[in-house]
Amino acid sequence: MPGLWQAHLTFALFAFVVLPGFGLGRLAQGLVLLLLLAVSFVSVDGLSLAAYMRSFTEDVAITTLVALAFFAALRMGLLDAPSHSARVQLLIVMAALALFLYPATMGLSHLDPYQLGYDPRPLIVTVGVLAFGLLLLKNWQGVSMLGLATLAFSLGLKPSPNYWDYLLDPFIALFSCAALIGYAVRVVARKATKASQQLNQPTSL
Repeated sequence: MPGLWQAHLTFALFAFVVLPGFGLGRLAQGLVLLLLLAVSFVSVDGLSLAAYMRSFTEDVAITTLVALAFFAALRMGLLDAPSHSARVQLLIVMAALALFLYPATMGLSHLDPYQLGYDPRPLIVTVGVLAFGLLLLKNWQGVSMLGLATLAFSLGLKPSPNYWDYLLDPFIALFSCAALIGYAVRVVARKATKASQQLNQPTSL
């Protein structure tokens, strides 16, 4: 099923990331990933398991696919974990794109940013500037996600002709916004705890 290549890859990567590692070595984990890719082709009532998943999720954005591949590489020990600042930078970029796109598509604005994806030259320039900024910050995961999404769009690797469908989907949008809110809550809680401890310290005479 050449047209479902993304669904099969998404199924295998997602299953690999969510399943426990069981302390397996790199080679064994690679074999598990290949096994999961083979499982994605298992047919039930004429549809592969990957096609069943796709019926619920549609084709995920290329950024989501790259993020899953990145998490899989981390699990296998092929990459080092990004720094805290790199994670926050990427979350800010993806959350900002999501907040620009989704509220308007839900009728909360008179703008129609999704329409920009059909003639996306200004949008591609904007994403290019964001990718260049992440490159200067040596945020390789962010550069890869945005760069590969743009490359996939230029090659027409997804059925959709809209650039936004390569950049964002509800899953990565919700994850980015929720994770960013979680970070902010933890920062505020740490500062409140620190301030409380300082107030409760006995003053020396």
